[in-house]
Amino acid sequence: IPRLNGFEILMASYAMAHLKLDLLLTELGYKSTKQQRLKVFLTNSLEEHHPDTDTLFATWLASEANEANKVKRDTPVMVVLGNPPYSVSSSNKGKWINDLMDDYKRDLNERNIQPLSDDYIKFIRYGQHYIEKNGEGVLAYISNNSFIDGVIHRQMRKNLLETFDHIYILDLHGNSNKKEMAPDGSKDENVFDIQQGVSINIFIKTGEKSKDELGEVYHYDLLGVRETKYDFLTKKSIKDIQWEKLSYQEPQYFFSQKNFQELDSYDSFIRTSELFLNNGSAVQTKRDDLFIDFQKDVLSNRIESLLDKSFSSQDKQKYKIKDSSSYKLLKKIDACKYSSDYIKVYNFRPFDTRFLYYDTLLLGRPFYRIMQHTLPEDSIALLLPRQAITEKFGFFVTQTICDINFTGSAGQYGAGLVFPLYLYPDNSSLTQERTPNLDTTILEKIAKGLDLTFTPEISDEPNTFAPIDLLDYIYAVLHNPNYREKYKEFLKIDFPRIPYPDNTNTFWKLVELGGKLRQVHLLESPEVEEYITSYPVDGDNTITRRIVKKDFEVTDEDNGLGRVWINDEQYFDNVPVKAWEFYIGGYQPAQKWLKDRKERTLGFEDILHYQKIVKSLMLTDQYMKEIDDVFEV
Repeated sequence: IPRLNGFEILMASYAMAHLKLDLLLTELGYKSTKQQRLKVFLTNSLEEHHPDTDTLFATWLASEANEANKVKRDTPVMVVLGNPPYSVSSSNKGKWINDLMDDYKRDLNERNIQPLSDDYIKFIRYGQHYIEKNGEGVLAYISNNSFIDGVIHRQMRKNLLETFDHIYILDLHGNSNKKEMAPDGSKDENVFDIQQGVSINIFIKTGEKSKDELGEVYHYDLLGVRETKYDFLTKKSIKDIQWEKLSYQEPQYFFSQKNFQELDSYDSFIRTSELFLNNGSAVQTKRDDLFIDFQKDVLSNRIESLLDKSFSSQDKQKYKIKDSSSYKLLKKIDACKYSSDYIKVYNFRPFDTRFLYYDTLLLGRPFYRIMQHTLPEDSIALLLPRQAITEKFGFFVTQTICDINFTGSAGQYGAGLVFPLYLYPDNSSLTQERTPNLDTTILEKIAKGLDLTFTPEISDEPNTFAPIDLLDYIYAVLHNPNYREKYKEFLKIDFPRIPYPDNTNTFWKLVELGGKLRQVHLLESPEVEEYITSYPVDGDNTITRRIVKKDFEVTDEDNGLGRVWINDEQYFDNVPVKAWEFYIGGYQPAQKWLKDRKERTLGFEDILHYQKIVKSLMLTDQYMKEIDDVFEV
């Protein structure tokens, strides 16, 4: 079978559309003529009509393009429907569609607007354009559902509300990363074999709404297994669905159900994005397999071979030693020289520390502006997600440079956003002392409320508090289960806000618990070495299992304990089910750590490390309950 290129695929779709329409018309009794011309045109929808098509194509294709141009230029389009492609790295970058997309980007003030470049977003804007041009009509798509509640999509939603009178969103959910559940407790599945959640969206413009009036949004959630969704969609019409009219709020204009009853109290809290003067993304290497490794010497040898041009052709293929549109790796290789000083300890995933070759000239996105403040040995930083689309929040801590996907996929969980506690001077600075990365106005308000004095470093003076105390207080609040539940809708859409401490006794109790939790997560606490698990069977210690659900065997149901099998003979015993299922952000560390080591042989330190992870997760659960007892939101 010959491989089809993009044009051949379009031609195949074009031919099939004609064939299917001809068969349908024949079935309905229509007799086609020899010169049958069905109004299906071969064109790129996201490009404007070409005024000089005859000079661009062969004659037969020029004729086809001219017919398409007439529709694009002259035809009043009443209905636009379809299932647009989902591709966040869109190749459709023409001026016409990009100019239209400016309406979705205006006044966003965001660092990363990449999600708005997805093809399905561009097709929504494309359909909206033709309905606007006509003055009335219907746009109906089944598409990726990320636009209905994505923070980056807020201006897009507002723009759609300005155009359309009525918007109906049938949210089919199905995002495999969210791991949602149906109301009856059954799992949620996608209607397609894809990871992204989907929705059926119907946008109606009647022409009756005034220009300065916003449209109405109606929403319905459909969760459950695939067959349940198919049955619902087969039997229901748009009139049968019990739509819920949404009361959307500025500036987000969500097209989904949200509970904002606690908005007034939450608005009065400390904005972490204002308390910490500087924050930013963690490292994105663009070639993880190349620049990251479990072993320091293996990484050193690989990068040295890469930079002295002794890489084999097999290695070049394995590690993708080639340029991409956004990453000119070959040019970077030519400009860099190997140095062992660039090999750094690297927080790759929760409790998963590896080695990174951190040459800022070589990596795809080193984000040195923030990462430089995590390199010193006495550094500490918080991981605070901007948008946590699930209720599995990725609040964590790091003492070194870390990965953009440290606590979850950055696109899905807002992970990899780092808030250093201190800023460190470079060699050119007049002073070589670190300074707190904290806003003085907010610090003064906190100090006044607690009747304490703030000091830039820990002090023996009475009635003082230091930056690490404030970090521990924040860390405790973020791990309060009631806080997470009460303010979950707000935590899903922006950086967290923390209540101003107003009781000194409660403040210090939370500082103590937050500090214990921080040490547990950094595996610094002696408590994590008081193992509750065992590794009883000798063997080669190689992980051959995929580490899926069946690899965890419940052995003591009354006490919630089980075994994690790493191969057919060996296992970790007395692993609590609670630890096995525990989430930090988008990951379950007790599972993820083992999964990422498939086909690797565990050393003695690895075996101990895994047992520390399990103990840390159980201590996390314990301390979260203690925090809940101390602090009532």
